[in-house]
Amino acid sequence: MKRTRILSIDSSNIENHGISEAADIIRHAGTVVFPTETVYGIGASIDSVEGIKGIFKAKGRPTDNPLIVHISSIEMMMTLVADPLSEKVRRLIHTFWPGPLTLILKKSAIVSQDVTANLDTVAIRYPKHPIALALIEKANVPIAAPSANISGRSSSTRFQHAFDDLDGRVDAIIHSEDSEIGLESTVLDVSRDVPVLLRPGFITKEQIEQVIGKVDIPSTSEASSAKPMSPGMKYAHYAPKAPMYLVMGETSGMVERINEEIASCDRNLKIGVLCCDETLDAYRHEATFVQSLGSRFDLSAVASRLFSTLRTFDDFNVDLIFCESFEERGIGVALMNRLVKASGNRIIRVETRTERE
Repeated sequence: MKRTRILSIDSSNIENHGISEAADIIRHAGTVVFPTETVYGIGASIDSVEGIKGIFKAKGRPTDNPLIVHISSIEMMMTLVADPLSEKVRRLIHTFWPGPLTLILKKSAIVSQDVTANLDTVAIRYPKHPIALALIEKANVPIAAPSANISGRSSSTRFQHAFDDLDGRVDAIIHSEDSEIGLESTVLDVSRDVPVLLRPGFITKEQIEQVIGKVDIPSTSEASSAKPMSPGMKYAHYAPKAPMYLVMGETSGMVERINEEIASCDRNLKIGVLCCDETLDAYRHEATFVQSLGSRFDLSAVASRLFSTLRTFDDFNVDLIFCESFEERGIGVALMNRLVKASGNRIIRVETRTERE
């Protein structure tokens, strides 16, 4: 195992030895876990084959799953791409960067196949978090960085979760504040004539279309392709340790069905329920561990708590989880995308009153 250094850095006071030490590790082929506004990431220099391999090894990540490259300036971005930026790309950059939007473009020769999983495109993000930006600037190199978690588990939005997964697997972990957004970035493929939304996130399809017009979603065949075009497309993600069932339907029907499922379970099982504030008091069973994500009328807050709450069920050692679904509007699209993946497509659909009648 590696000896992992813990570097405490306050985002309001970054100019200390910690950021310099982290940047030095990046420059010398090491791996560093650092906070961003979306989730914590595990980063290495795009120039280091050893560092990139260290990311895949630390996470147990399949090597055909491409990485996102993080930059701190448009000038840095231009070294990574093969073609001049289109007007659509310029509008997206002007509107959403720095921020939680990843753009996929045709790559230049300096981006290695290890970073892009042998694709001819590269995924690029300009993060908004002050520590992430300071690290990239201090290292003076683009940093490839997926989420800081063991592959398949919930992404880390807190230092402690990144530490739990990666202590002894990376060279350093920056100890800082929780991530604000709590979901990974939106990924948009702009290497095509009509951009394609490969992964929903905080920035929604509707917001993007207001800036550049029509945006497609992946076809069924592309979404299930053996060769993922973007992180989050192919492999199981975000899963808690216990099997999770996502219950979909009207709120009252979901509550009724979850209570029925709990009542039918072995009494020796420790059951988890993931719900919202409005239904928190509706689950009253022995050995049931109930956690609310917040009000279903504030989906941004719900999304920001998702990954940390899923890890709470791991801490409580539940045997089985039932989860309420949420309205697929705005960030709710990204929220439900993560919940479907976390459940491994174990979905229970509850008929509406109209359907029953």
